[in-house]
Amino acid sequence: MFTTRPEITGTFGVAASTHWLATGVAMSVLERGGNAFDAAVAAGFTLQVVEPHLNGPGGEVPMLIAPAGQETKVVCAQGVAPQAATLEAFNTLGLTMVPGTGLLATVVPGAFDAWLMLLRDHGTWTLSDVLEPALHYLEHGQPLLPTTADVIARLEGLFTTEWPTSAAVYLPDGSPPKAGALFRNPRLAKTYRTLADHADATKGSRETGIDAARTLWRAGFVAEAIDRFCASTEAMDTSGERHKGLLTGDDIGGWSATYEDPVTFDYHGYTVCKTGPWGQGPVFLQQLAVLAGFDLGHMDPNGVEFIHTVVESTKLAFADREAFYADPKFADVPLDTLLSDEYARERRGLITDEASLDLRPGSIPGHGGPIGTGDSAPAHGQDLGEFGAGEPTVAKSGATRGDTCHLDVIDRWGNIVSATPSGGWLQGSPVIPDLGFCLNTRAQMFWLDERSPNALAPGKRPRTTLTPSLALRDSKPYMAFGTPGGDQQDQWSLVFFLRHVHHGLNLQEAIDAPAFHSEHWPNSFYPRQAFPGRLVVEGRVGETVISELARRGHDIARGPDWSEGRLSACAADGDLLRAAANARGMQGYAAGR
Repeated sequence: MFTTRPEITGTFGVAASTHWLATGVAMSVLERGGNAFDAAVAAGFTLQVVEPHLNGPGGEVPMLIAPAGQETKVVCAQGVAPQAATLEAFNTLGLTMVPGTGLLATVVPGAFDAWLMLLRDHGTWTLSDVLEPALHYLEHGQPLLPTTADVIARLEGLFTTEWPTSAAVYLPDGSPPKAGALFRNPRLAKTYRTLADHADATKGSRETGIDAARTLWRAGFVAEAIDRFCASTEAMDTSGERHKGLLTGDDIGGWSATYEDPVTFDYHGYTVCKTGPWGQGPVFLQQLAVLAGFDLGHMDPNGVEFIHTVVESTKLAFADREAFYADPKFADVPLDTLLSDEYARERRGLITDEASLDLRPGSIPGHGGPIGTGDSAPAHGQDLGEFGAGEPTVAKSGATRGDTCHLDVIDRWGNIVSATPSGGWLQGSPVIPDLGFCLNTRAQMFWLDERSPNALAPGKRPRTTLTPSLALRDSKPYMAFGTPGGDQQDQWSLVFFLRHVHHGLNLQEAIDAPAFHSEHWPNSFYPRQAFPGRLVVEGRVGETVISELARRGHDIARGPDWSEGRLSACAADGDLLRAAANARGMQGYAAGR
């Protein structure tokens, strides 16, 4: 099997992420005695600096963690909708869809509080320790990625005419920075130094200092600056109008990150752990439940039968996502039924040799809702426009849309972290001048239809696409993995997992193998377009396979040979630690020793 690079193996520690600097930071923390949690937090803050078009302090970061000798947990860092974010408020504004950019789409930022909660409870370093690498790059500069430079250049007009606070940060000297140039953000550096200094000055334990910084964020100068900015700034968004934000300091102060039990599914000796249905993670498990009835191991991992079978199972799982998934604190999501053998058998029976062009959610009495009905229905093939806010892989396209990061770490003590930071993109909303960062636009994932389980409501989590993964093998924590890519995340990571489990591909081989994804259902991001039957494949899949898939009825969109996915993974395989990262986009790297 061809690979772009070797699978990393070692015994001391491994790390992998979507940016080589974050991977290097994680390994440097491990080398200096930190554990996997210290390393993940330091790398997470670094990703905010070096991939500002993919995540930021105003975003969110769901995680799966497996502390050595303890149960696997989900870290929920998905903030909730503001108290003023009601269906009536959007109806009054004449909106039938939450805008994809601007301030109306903002929910409570979750990343900072979650990283600090993880550091306090499972790390060993101080806040100043883990912030040091990020602060170095903020103050002394980091080499700007070509994709970041491309995004900024595309947004020059918007920044200049509508978002001047973003122009002040991202258009130094009045023009877009060049790729490879050292880029600094001294205002964000000041924000983080203030928080770190406050933690250091707080009397008491390391944990007390970290909690003091969390409080300063939620109830101090950070929340106050966000409150002022949202209340006073009318920002242009994808509706074509200018709107103020609904988020307040009280919203921020009333929320904190939490731990939850994962949703799990047992599959061929593995137990896969995912977030609850406030994320899309259970679709991975539903796909496994359907695919358990097929002999995937005897299918060519790059062949027609494998691709067709996986894609058809994916269509069924994502249709259920649209009909049933939502914040379980607000909606009764029937996960037990969705993951049951009986339900999977029924769904499996819908798969034939022909590609389905229909969106077919299951029927569970008393549950579910309409899928993009009425004025909020997704548009088939709608043009996203210059400032569309969908979430493809920006790392390759350079389009002015949001995307995501991912990182995995395993240390020599057996601690495992899988995290998917996102939101707070420089292209999502204007920079808050007192803080140096942008807010998220995650509320665009809500529907403005009261009949939908995922309808907008105050205090509710949007059904996010962010979906880290952690798998146990023979009941022992084994592998952390994930990818950016919005609706593609639980497609690319699924194919990676299946090829590793059924075909014996190592981590790098499974990442490098030709990939594909479906765009059959409503996209999770504004403007929620759908492409029934659309199957996007890398050209490396080959003409014979592509032709046969088309003959079966798939609407084939052929992508470049290396264009699908940005996976990374780390595994604890007996006495060996393994790691791999995606070569697509020439950005992700793994490290270890």
